[in-house]
Amino acid sequence: QVQLVESGGGLVQAGGSLRLSCAASGRTFSSYAMGWFRQAPGKEREFVAGITRTGLTTHYADFVKGRFTISRDNAKNMVSLQMNSLKPEDTAVYYCAAEDGGVIRLSANAYDFWGQGTQVTVSS
Repeated sequence: QVQLVESGGGLVQAGGSLRLSCAASGRTFSSYAMGWFRQAPGKEREFVAGITRTGLTTHYADFVKGRFTISRDNAKNMVSLQMNSLKPEDTAVYYCAAEDGGVIRLSANAYDFWGQGTQVTVSS
């Protein structure tokens, strides 16, 4: 089992940057694929980015390609999401999640553990 705690959210102007971090507890962090999801008010939770166990493979939703970068540090039990060129439509609660099959999956239902979320608000 793994526990996840996100941090780094906040209020930023359009065009700005934020870096989200997700700290994981447990000795088996490196066995999980990790994903970032987001959920805006009145909308379903959607996939943003994912990274495999080793960090060698990443995958991004089309709407963040070229702007967001996911990375992980297995020695520190940490996964991060660097968000650049933020847009007002990026406003949402961002969640990190762990998938114990080690494979990046696009469906939130496939992930086994979730953090509590961190709010990102982008003003125009």
